[in-house]
Amino acid sequence: MTTLLRRASLRRVIAAAAAASSFHPESYKQGICGSTFHCREFASKGFLPLLCYTLLSLPTGSVTDSSLAYVAKKKSSGTDSGEENMSKKDLALHQAIDQITSAFGKGAIMWLGRSEGHRDVPVVSTGSLDLDMALGTGGLPKGRVVEVYGPEASGKTTLALHVIAEAQKNGGYCAFVDAEHALDPALAESIGVDTNNLLISQPDCAEQALSLVDTLIRSGSVDVVVVDSVAALVPKTELDGEMGDAHIALQARLMSQALRKLSHSLSLSQTILLFINQIRAKVATFGFGGPTEVTSGGNALKFYASVRLNIRRIGLVKKGEETIGSQVAVKIVKNKHAPPFKTAQFELEFGKGICRSSELFELGLKHKLIRKSGGSYYSFNGKAFNGKSNLKSYLTENKSVANDLEMELKRLMRTDASKEQEAGDSSQSDLPEESVTPEASSEEDLGAIIEG
Repeated sequence: MTTLLRRASLRRVIAAAAAASSFHPESYKQGICGSTFHCREFASKGFLPLLCYTLLSLPTGSVTDSSLAYVAKKKSSGTDSGEENMSKKDLALHQAIDQITSAFGKGAIMWLGRSEGHRDVPVVSTGSLDLDMALGTGGLPKGRVVEVYGPEASGKTTLALHVIAEAQKNGGYCAFVDAEHALDPALAESIGVDTNNLLISQPDCAEQALSLVDTLIRSGSVDVVVVDSVAALVPKTELDGEMGDAHIALQARLMSQALRKLSHSLSLSQTILLFINQIRAKVATFGFGGPTEVTSGGNALKFYASVRLNIRRIGLVKKGEETIGSQVAVKIVKNKHAPPFKTAQFELEFGKGICRSSELFELGLKHKLIRKSGGSYYSFNGKAFNGKSNLKSYLTENKSVANDLEMELKRLMRTDASKEQEAGDSSQSDLPEESVTPEASSEEDLGAIIEG
């Protein structure tokens, strides 16, 4: 049986080689000795050593049509010994690829530039136009880990709910793992979340939470999974123990183990895994110039996250004497898909979420689509408005006008980003490189933004 298989492989090799040479299969049918001229020419082109190499080095039945065609093509284009050796090397590589494919399945290994996958990672909007543009891709990347961290009451959960709302607008399913047991359904609905199509879980322990997250991701049917928060994930050992027992690095080890599994599951899906995290004071570095804050759950999440967002409240939004919201700044601490360290700012209205009209107003003023006429008067779309609040109300009531303004802002911001990149490449080429030590992070002083 082995001999028959080897003879079949020999015939296939000769047929493939004949397609790229002057060797004719009709003469081979008459017998090797009956066509001495063609056999000599076939050997002179270096095909016989290649045939011997193929039959001696490759397992029986493992020669594929693609490998044989590739060898024939390479042999027809070169006659020197260097190209002959390269052909043997290429054949060995293709044979290794075939063995990997047969052992682990199609797609286990492939050429990066020849793959049929998405070159641009699909994204989900954050609900903030300024933040989407700062991310460089138009939103949070699918199939990746995202971390949002910051102080208390800075808007972490609100931003996560906006991501869920944007994913639901495109028909996606989302899940919210409420480890803190503090989700407000009324707030979620006011932001735009369809709570009837939102999966929610309030797990008993960290192991249960991370296990159900893995199950949801492996299903491949969930677009966004939010875990709120990492600091609230309590390991079962800690729950079963007594109050005051020391569990050194237990949560960090659990997160490291879970992320190893979850990263594999994410690679097979298009799910955004968004972790909300809290910060803690790092006492050991006080007075020594190091970072004064650290996130919970160890360092594993920092490495596995493709995007890390640091969100902080930098001001208050007031209407008269009443505080109606907060001004927040989001710094992109890590970004694997675009240049990091950009900052976006927007307003959060209490009980409503990101104020779209206020963001459009600020960006329109920045890009001169909205002009300040003098004092508190603004001109936009051929109309004059007395005060920021009147113009915001106009944008809120006229959805089509707001959508047109948003589309124009996106176009201008993309154009500005490309110009800045080109200008930066040309101006930075002659500048010497230097190392800059980052400053220690600290919460900025609060200011007050008074609405007109």
